[in-house]
Amino acid sequence: VQLQASGGGLVQTGGYLRLSCVASGSIWSIDGMGWYRQTPGERRELVAIMDADGTADYAESVKGRFTISRDEAEKSVYLQMNSLKPEDTAVYYCAAELNFCPTVRRTSYWGRGTLVTVSS
Repeated sequence: VQLQASGGGLVQTGGYLRLSCVASGSIWSIDGMGWYRQTPGERRELVAIMDADGTADYAESVKGRFTISRDEAEKSVYLQMNSLKPEDTAVYYCAAELNFCPTVRRTSYWGRGTLVTVSS
């Protein structure tokens, strides 16, 4: 089982990026799926997460700028990041609560991070 994230890079203030994450392996279904970020010396923080029913939750700092979406068939989650600011610079991690069968549920998995750098 693997979560593969992509889409990070270098962008100027006010620019945009789209992060993608695909889950692969013997997965029965996925509950929550979302994005966290971390800067050196800081704790990993939630950026956005979406439940299987489409309910989304965002960090206050990204509301109105970032949009999370999912493709259940592709077992993917996306993060559209607009109006980027230097303080959005971080390593972004994809995370998911995976269900492997009806009795093995909500196992947390993390992908490798993808670096987002916003220059001022």
